[in-house]
Amino acid sequence: MYLPTLLASFLILSCISIETLAFTHSRGSASLIPSFSSQVVSKHRLFSTAGNDQEETTKVERTPKSNLSGHDVKSSVKMDMDPEELALQQTLVEHQTNAAKLGFPVDVRTLVQYNHGFAVISTNSKSNPGFPGGSVVGFAPDEQGRPLFIFSRISAHTQDIMRDPKCSLTIASKDFKGAADGRVNLLGEAKKLPKEDIEHAKEIYRKKHPGAFWVDFGDFKWFRMEVQDVRFVGGFARAGSISSDEYTNSEPDAISEFGGKIAEHMNGDHMSATIGIVSHYIPGLIVTEAEITSVDSLGMYIKCTRIPRASNQPQQFKIRMPFPRRAENRGDVKGLIVEMTQAAAKGASESTEQ
Repeated sequence: MYLPTLLASFLILSCISIETLAFTHSRGSASLIPSFSSQVVSKHRLFSTAGNDQEETTKVERTPKSNLSGHDVKSSVKMDMDPEELALQQTLVEHQTNAAKLGFPVDVRTLVQYNHGFAVISTNSKSNPGFPGGSVVGFAPDEQGRPLFIFSRISAHTQDIMRDPKCSLTIASKDFKGAADGRVNLLGEAKKLPKEDIEHAKEIYRKKHPGAFWVDFGDFKWFRMEVQDVRFVGGFARAGSISSDEYTNSEPDAISEFGGKIAEHMNGDHMSATIGIVSHYIPGLIVTEAEITSVDSLGMYIKCTRIPRASNQPQQFKIRMPFPRRAENRGDVKGLIVEMTQAAAKGASESTEQ
């Protein structure tokens, strides 16, 4: 079909991840739509195992209003591909299609929960009617993912939301470096927190901001944002929205809280093991670098560098590497990575003997 050709064209572009192949997402569903004269639509969910496809298809059919968003990856370049390279692209597409991933709402909740605690709030300006106002503010999500704020009475954004509570909060991933990284836009209303909820809000806020001495200042006011809609961009061509109920009813991925430390350790001390894992689980994919960018309970995202057969120009792309089974704690993650490393080493040894 069109997928190998699309992926081949796509891999020429550096620093674009595999899962950005014109994916679109709407209310928890996703489709892969190649930009050709005849559209081919795959109903695989963007953040799910392949086993969830039927359930997700049913959900889409029940949804009367579609809100698809995303970007088509277009190419008018006609390519004659080496048969071995073509076979590799087909193998890679199949592997990535079946790789287990977090559900879209879980991915959003995870990003918000483990952010560094600062974001941009956009409000309807009181001093400049008709214009949006933007401020970098501290926040902390409560158990339902609702952002908690403590604002000075005299701040412009405080005056804005006292007049009109409608606002949005743009939150970038903790390690945000550019357009290929995730960010979330929460839309809703920021309302004054009831007095009976303030002490609990202080506890939550201090965990995220231990040095926030101003939480006890009398001229600062507490607000909580009631989320009404959620927009998410996970990178190039990975964009969509989820409902407030999907957002609220999801839980952050627990492994992701310390996944960055695991990735840092692997990248610094064991990149050769990661390279071996990639080559073992995706036969034929030989990479020169394999940098783990994130770790969650279902697997890892790895930024790979390779030099294709017919070129001397390195390519960079991101792949999903699933674990053999779900990790429940830090020990599980270590054990699974060791297991995968040993399987890769054994496979390489057997291949050499043959």
